[in-house]
Amino acid sequence: MTRLPPGQRKLDGFPRFGGPFKPPTVPASPALEITGAVREPVTVALSELSTLPRTEQTSDFHCVAGWSATGLRWEGVGFTAFYRSIIEPQLSAATTVTHLVFRGLDGYRAIVPIDDALQNDVLLADRLGDQPLRLAHGAPLRLVSPQQYGYLNAKHLCGIEIHTSAPPIPLDFVLFRRHSRARVWREERNGMLPATVIRPIYRGLIRPFMWRGARGNWE
Repeated sequence: MTRLPPGQRKLDGFPRFGGPFKPPTVPASPALEITGAVREPVTVALSELSTLPRTEQTSDFHCVAGWSATGLRWEGVGFTAFYRSIIEPQLSAATTVTHLVFRGLDGYRAIVPIDDALQNDVLLADRLGDQPLRLAHGAPLRLVSPQQYGYLNAKHLCGIEIHTSAPPIPLDFVLFRRHSRARVWREERNGMLPATVIRPIYRGLIRPFMWRGARGNWE
């Protein structure tokens, strides 16, 4: 039996949860733009990722609302390998990176501390379940960070910003305030409210958010 983090319940399947009704437009030649505290911005075509070692892993996905999809088979490039090969050579010796911001084509931004991003199970994934990643789950490329809640697993990646200090976390309504780490085994669901308060509220939102996520032309 799969052991789940505190407050999580196993869900059959892996639904698209929440987000906009309309899928983002994916460029014909998608790329990642590396910006921020680098010597100069770098654009990496996703086709170039084939030059880096491929990684396959089976891991679980934990939504902050309280459901988990288990045994997901991902394939892509380990983020640490990408960072060492692509990003690190663009840093000056005096640069101390503290945070990364993963940007999506849908405008979403996930702020991830560098120590969390460099865990050995973090992927830039382009395949799920032996199939190319679908738009519903973040095509053409998404971040997979199994130790953090899903809201930091940014979809439709188009850019990574390098930071030497913590960027401000978006000031969402307190009920949805993001935690700066979002570690699932510590139940860091919310940046202000304790997990015991948040659990029942978030669970009550699962059904309407599932309905919202199912709408639109997500292939």
